[in-house]
Amino acid sequence: MKKGKRKGGTKALCRAAIIGALYAALTMAFGALAYGPFQIRPAEALCVLPLFYAEAVPGLYVGCLIANILSGYGVYDILLGSLATLLASVCTCITGRIFKNKPLRIIVGGLFPVLLNSFIVPAIWLLAGSAEETYILSAAFMLLTESVWIYALGTPLYAGIDRLMGRVSVLRPVEAFRGRKEEQESAEARSTDAPGGEDAT
Repeated sequence: MKKGKRKGGTKALCRAAIIGALYAALTMAFGALAYGPFQIRPAEALCVLPLFYAEAVPGLYVGCLIANILSGYGVYDILLGSLATLLASVCTCITGRIFKNKPLRIIVGGLFPVLLNSFIVPAIWLLAGSAEETYILSAAFMLLTESVWIYALGTPLYAGIDRLMGRVSVLRPVEAFRGRKEEQESAEARSTDAPGGEDAT
């Protein structure tokens, strides 16, 4: 039992590290284009992962913290911008536990990174010295770009993981972070997908 818990903890830690590294690398790869109101930051698509994995929450937080080191808005964006990502990730994770309808999960879960980043991050830039009159414009641009990354890229990512989870063991959530009902649903999905599963005659 202890060995299983230790193995699950190691898997969760590794997954969190991979998510954080991916977020940081994908953001930094776009350089200055990944920062500011009209940002090219496809790494934001990873913000749907807390719908599946609780360990994605600290992974995204640390990844954003590292990525924002290159931000031109200094310590405000590094610390407070990362906290906005953390808050959005926590809310998305909770959504994944509450909603079982798959389309509803991605629609509602995706709202948190879109709305929180769109309205909190421009306020952080204001603290860092941006002109006050640009807040509304910055929020509008953030709302647009964040929606693209979360829904246009994040939705296919969500659908792909959901489809492959029953077949690829490495994609399955750590059981310690899941409810009993979720475990049963996962077990049923694996049984159905198996060659000799329920669909076999």
